[in-house]
Amino acid sequence: MVMPQKANGEKKRMTYTVKMGDLTWVDMSDPVQEDRKYLADNFHFNPMDIEDYFSPGQLPKVDEYQKYLSVIFHMPAYDKTTRVNTIFQWAAFVGENFLVTLHPGIMRSIAEVRQECEASEEARKNNMAQGSGFLLYQILDRSVDSYFPALDRIISLVDEVEDRVFDEGVEVGKEISILRRDILTQRRVMFPLRALLKELEDKLKRFSKVDMTVFYGDLMDHMNKICDTLDTGKETIEIFKDADYTLAGYRANGAIRSINAILGSTLPFVVTAVLFMAAMTGGVIQGSMTAFVAIIILGGLISAGTLYLLHRKRLI
Repeated sequence: MVMPQKANGEKKRMTYTVKMGDLTWVDMSDPVQEDRKYLADNFHFNPMDIEDYFSPGQLPKVDEYQKYLSVIFHMPAYDKTTRVNTIFQWAAFVGENFLVTLHPGIMRSIAEVRQECEASEEARKNNMAQGSGFLLYQILDRSVDSYFPALDRIISLVDEVEDRVFDEGVEVGKEISILRRDILTQRRVMFPLRALLKELEDKLKRFSKVDMTVFYGDLMDHMNKICDTLDTGKETIEIFKDADYTLAGYRANGAIRSINAILGSTLPFVVTAVLFMAAMTGGVIQGSMTAFVAIIILGGLISAGTLYLLHRKRLI
């Protein structure tokens, strides 16, 4: 059963209810103030737990009560404008005969499981017949699996940076900074999520009718792979950052050496030419070819000496 509702404000919220036997799943997208009263009146949640979802910046956590669990999750969401992931927060309340999920906008993993349950009796049995704990596991499993394309994107970008960082004709400093920021943001999400899932495994057992050990073992294997890949990506991008900085220094030194070589070879001739013109203007030299040649030779000697000195100082 689906019950769409529209808020009076700018946000559009939807509340869905799916039932299977004695288990009720309530899914709220963009819940607002009046939904707090609904949750408090119908499920008697601790007001502080409800407030946690509506307060941005909460740390991922699980609070255990006699009749239910309250869980705050973080997941990454890719921003095409900044090309980095941001962190969004969602919550779940797990009880003996209910699951309540709260999230901003459309959360694909939740929407997929819910739509399957709405459309098929078999899907409801597969996802909901084993209890609210197993239903939450199904959502978490979809969420973790949906992250792998993002992980593949990071691996691909790291490989692209590796190919370009040693190309002198390509500037990759900005790309490295964006990718580094993205990886750090995702580590801030996925590492605490791994710890939270490990803690949640034991606490969900009382709300599941099947042994969750095997299921959570597979889920934790995926999380370990994600975290290991992010660690490798972080170490690799740090190496590329240092390499790009070093190569940029070499390129700058090369440019400085070229400038020094040009100045060292041309400045003496400019000086001697000025002196020669001044001498002619003042009557000291009047068309003497010997004096002209002598000044040219002097300029050459000064240039050679300047270049030799710059070479000895390793400036060219």
